[in-house]
Amino acid sequence: MREPRARTARRTARPRASLTSAAALISAAALVVSGAPADAAAGPPAAATGSAVDVALGHLAAQGKGDLAPLLATASGTSETVRFQQKHRGVDVLGGQYIVRMKRQSGKRVVTGTSGKYFTALTTGTTPEVSEEVAVERAVDATLTRLDARQAQEEPLTGTARGLVVLPRGTGVLARHVTVRGKDPASGAPVLDEVYVDAADGYPVLEYSSIRTFDVPSYRFPTGPYDSSGTPDAPRPPAPGTATPGSGVRADGTTVELRLDRDEARKEYVMRDYSRTRDGGGKPIATWDARHRSADELAGTWPTGLKEFGSATPAFGKEATETGAVDAHWAAGKVHDYYSSVLGRDGIDGRGMAVNSLVGVWDYGHPLKNAFWAGSKAAYGNGDAEYRPFSAALDVVGHVMTQGVIERTAGLVHAGQSGALAGAIADYFGAAVKTDARGTSMDDPASGLLGDTLCRTKSPRECAVRDMNDGRTTAKSFLGVGFATDNGGVHLNSTIFSGALWDIRKDLDRTLADRIVHRALTAYMTPLDGFTEGRDAVIAAAGELGVTGKDLRAVERAFTAHGIVPGWELAIGVDSDRLLGRVTSSRTNVGAGGGWWVAPASNESGTEANSIWAGRTDGTGEKKLISPNDGRNHVEPATDGRTVVWVAYRGNRVEVLARPIAGGPVKKLYADRHGVHSPRVEGKDVVFEIGLRKGGNRVVYLRIGGIGPTEVQPASGKLWAETARPSLSNGRIAYTDSGRVYGVYRQDTKLLDIATGEVTVLPQIGTPHGLGRTAITSKHVFWLVKDVKDSARTAVRRVGLDGTGVVDISPGKGEDALYGVGLTASEDAVTVTARTPDSALRNETLSKLWQFSTDGSRKGRVSCDRGEQLGAAAAGGTRVVWIDATTGYPDLVTRSRPAGNCG
Repeated sequence: MREPRARTARRTARPRASLTSAAALISAAALVVSGAPADAAAGPPAAATGSAVDVALGHLAAQGKGDLAPLLATASGTSETVRFQQKHRGVDVLGGQYIVRMKRQSGKRVVTGTSGKYFTALTTGTTPEVSEEVAVERAVDATLTRLDARQAQEEPLTGTARGLVVLPRGTGVLARHVTVRGKDPASGAPVLDEVYVDAADGYPVLEYSSIRTFDVPSYRFPTGPYDSSGTPDAPRPPAPGTATPGSGVRADGTTVELRLDRDEARKEYVMRDYSRTRDGGGKPIATWDARHRSADELAGTWPTGLKEFGSATPAFGKEATETGAVDAHWAAGKVHDYYSSVLGRDGIDGRGMAVNSLVGVWDYGHPLKNAFWAGSKAAYGNGDAEYRPFSAALDVVGHVMTQGVIERTAGLVHAGQSGALAGAIADYFGAAVKTDARGTSMDDPASGLLGDTLCRTKSPRECAVRDMNDGRTTAKSFLGVGFATDNGGVHLNSTIFSGALWDIRKDLDRTLADRIVHRALTAYMTPLDGFTEGRDAVIAAAGELGVTGKDLRAVERAFTAHGIVPGWELAIGVDSDRLLGRVTSSRTNVGAGGGWWVAPASNESGTEANSIWAGRTDGTGEKKLISPNDGRNHVEPATDGRTVVWVAYRGNRVEVLARPIAGGPVKKLYADRHGVHSPRVEGKDVVFEIGLRKGGNRVVYLRIGGIGPTEVQPASGKLWAETARPSLSNGRIAYTDSGRVYGVYRQDTKLLDIATGEVTVLPQIGTPHGLGRTAITSKHVFWLVKDVKDSARTAVRRVGLDGTGVVDISPGKGEDALYGVGLTASEDAVTVTARTPDSALRNETLSKLWQFSTDGSRKGRVSCDRGEQLGAAAAGGTRVVWIDATTGYPDLVTRSRPAGNCG
């Protein structure tokens, strides 16, 4: 694919890129890293004196590795491990962690091995050109774009600058790390996104939601990463009182022993267990009453007014059972004991840290049907008529607490493949605790069920959230998805890897298997590892622990059986024709028109910034480089087959550029500091949307060589009113207009005639509760509309250009209604990017392309590819081009006709 680039002039600016590739930084389905990570190589063992950190630093210096800061040193018996954070000129390198393993012998330390990622090609400067203010603005805008929620709002998302980070692509990309938080303007759901904005050109090159939940979240809980700088957390516990044995009844009706503390100030026995902590004091296992507290209250702060569950007597009553407090306190102790007795680990951080369990958590007026880890606290949803409290499942508690272990060891980024790897390990240890406590045979088909005891009426198998015995493989089961879906598949794909781990536990002694997985996590894995690196880590840990012969072959066989082998991504088949591989923009906008496609892409190694490429939609002929290869990020292209228009980021400025496909000079059409979205071009007319941080968005149009940029103002003069989602055809612009008019919130779809300036309000059917994308042809305007309040189902509405004949070609209610998020149209067909209503995320429910005839009489799937399909652009007739994530990479693909029903 990259041959045409080899014939172009190389830019003189330093290499830059968006982050995509095979197993670690975010693309469609995996955090992916390329570059030169270090191999596992120790060199000749040499005995040395001094602390573990000093010995490790001396060993690394002899290997030529410097600029490393110690993160964590752990010891188990005579073995010690020191984990280092790589820095580049004093700035942290994302995913750059290196591990040194050693043994103590005769009073000295001998290095036995090293591994991890140490990026040797980094030369980038560390002086940012983009200000913090602009980076925060761009990060917030990127999050709103990802949520498809750039709607009028009186309380926008907020961003907090977290400092500089070097992203390990090529010679390095200096980025500003911004945390965006708030509520989704469309759904009201909590949002916490980690966004990395290129510090040279201001383009958001990496973005994901910080989620560490047990089940696929219905909302994005702002659980956040562990903040080593000191996130406000639980108040300092009082000095231990009188340790007292107590009791309580679990949700399943069994009575269990509870370890309590007598709090004389409260005159109560409280769920505060000092007996399992180091030296019996200071850092207890405690269980707190968080009833009716919402999930977003628990991120980064400790809610005021919380108290540990207390009782006048050591025997806790019905209230503690119904809220899940008894289960949470008992199970946290069981998980702690498992880590201590089986793995020799002193608590979650290996140093006896306090564990705080918060029970009874709600979700906007309803019981939360989930559980999650947040810094140093585990939060569990309250029960209802369908579910027991989520603390009632021992494996759920084990999963959640293991997420804390993962955070404080390998630090696996909770997105894409690395997030699925983290979920797999958390599930493995959660199930290990449960099967050992129950005495379940590993040959029992139910041994791999997760969350099977949560339901009040369903059978365990019907209730289970996941099954590690489901036999899933990479070739048949891996689901490539974007990061707006399950954070890149962290739950969807986890059982592929956990299934391999569970098979190892069946084939080996279960305690040995647990120690292998724990050793792989703590001494071999690093934050950006994917499935292949995880496999290598487990095999290496098995070898270190003395596993040889048939047992080592059993470990290798388990991964092979689940398709986790080098190059596994190549075995995934598709029914579409690939036009361009690995479209590297973090946004999925592509364009098509006049028999041509346009899309952003870097070079094959990802060491350059995005450029705009064009090619024939039928796949014939050579691809063309449209944009200059000048170090700017060129993204969001559109074309009518004659002209290409796109957006370029550089420093604090954003520009809209244009160039004929046939060649010629690049013209600058527009420049500002605000983000630009969704440009469209037809002839000389250009329209796009700009994001205003101190007000709603605006549609802007201009004519190349003619009229200058003109903002389309909303009917409402209120601050957060907006015009948005433009489409263009035959000198007319269709768009949405929302805001308060005379105190009433209105949402209208409108049609603007560029030549006359006349605006027509298009008729609706009833009162819309949300407007989506628009599309316009020579005869009709189409748009997505929500007819039912608080429902994600959308109708596909059509009306004539004269405002007559309004009709829904796809309903907004009932079983046939789609969850539409994208829309594009040709004269012959309307294509909707939509989910399918379902009770769980699976292949059938991911974003797929549905195509309708313009009258709605025909409907079918464009492609039966099993991954997520995004960013469709109509290319004339029934042909569509789109970004397809099936292979785990974002590829630009096409089909000339629908595939059918994909039954």
